[in-house]
Amino acid sequence: MRVEKIAGLKILIVGGYSKARSLALSLLEKGCRVTAINRDRNDAENLAEIKGLEVILGDGTKKYVLEDANCSDKDMAFILTDSDEDNLIISEMCKDFFGVTKTICLLKDPSKTSFFYSMGVDRVVCPMNIVTTLMEEEAIFSEMSRMVSTDEGRIAMAEIPLLRGSELVGKKLWELNLNKDIIIGCILRGDQNLIPRGDTTLKEGDVMITISSDREKLVKFKTRAGHEAYQE
Repeated sequence: MRVEKIAGLKILIVGGYSKARSLALSLLEKGCRVTAINRDRNDAENLAEIKGLEVILGDGTKKYVLEDANCSDKDMAFILTDSDEDNLIISEMCKDFFGVTKTICLLKDPSKTSFFYSMGVDRVVCPMNIVTTLMEEEAIFSEMSRMVSTDEGRIAMAEIPLLRGSELVGKKLWELNLNKDIIIGCILRGDQNLIPRGDTTLKEGDVMITISSDREKLVKFKTRAGHEAYQE
């Protein structure tokens, strides 16, 4: 999604002082209207020093705190506390009571990923280092990965999540019959960074760091991963 489409979005950030601060600064720079909730008084006071950021001191698991933050007016909520259970509760409240369109939850335990999705969370981000990458590349604002071209357009690179129902799930890399112009450089799986090998079996939720000298072939590979055709 282009920056101009992000501008004006009303964003709620709950918990996670360091992550919340970095994310708030980025979103404010892009023209978003951002509100942060933090239960720690010192953290809330420090966040309040950020120009343009509205800060609410309180526990995001409490409905009245979400009401104070005008949660019903928010387009999107980032839920970044250190507790997986709290993050799920907050996400459900944002959805069920306030009608927030999209919730993005930080998750410490990768084994809970499918459960979080089944409970209605729109995007589960795990682990911490992947959170930073996704936020910086605005991947959480779109279901499509951003493609990055380098060297005057000769090389294209994309983060391609492997979605449920993809023909690639359960296959070993050697079984993919990849075009010679496509390279899978790394696989992000939970809190692991895997070096791809021929006998590596792909799993739902894997994020493939993919490089190609042919952008169109990279797009076609993305559809095999379960995504709709990429559009500029």
